[in-house]
Amino acid sequence: MVQEKFDKNPRIIVVQKLYSYFINKDSEISFPKHRFKKFIKDTVSGTIEREELLLENLNIILKDEFNPSRTDLILKLMILSATFELMFSHKTPIKVIVSEYVKISDFFLEKAHKGYLNAILDKVSKNVRKMDE
Repeated sequence: MVQEKFDKNPRIIVVQKLYSYFINKDSEISFPKHRFKKFIKDTVSGTIEREELLLENLNIILKDEFNPSRTDLILKLMILSATFELMFSHKTPIKVIVSEYVKISDFFLEKAHKGYLNAILDKVSKNVRKMDE
């Protein structure tokens, strides 16, 4: 039952779609019928299209705390998609974005990485929306 609930979570689908894309960049991304299809499609497409900008901002905010080339791909994709949401989904409260990604991290990450993800997203969230102002 828990597995079934996780499979319907739009952010899990976002991370899965991104992972699939980054493993095989020639593959076509399909977006099957889902209650949050627009959100999933916008977040996946936006994260891919703005990857360079997201990495630049993460580099500025996190400096030595995050090295994309040495970070596990799934963790990197969670950080990128969460950063995309923090930067471009202004209607979604910061706390919701951070807590949702930390919650779904149980599906993808070991407990040790969950704390790291939480710390990174907390720091990014405090800085990203300030940059927009």
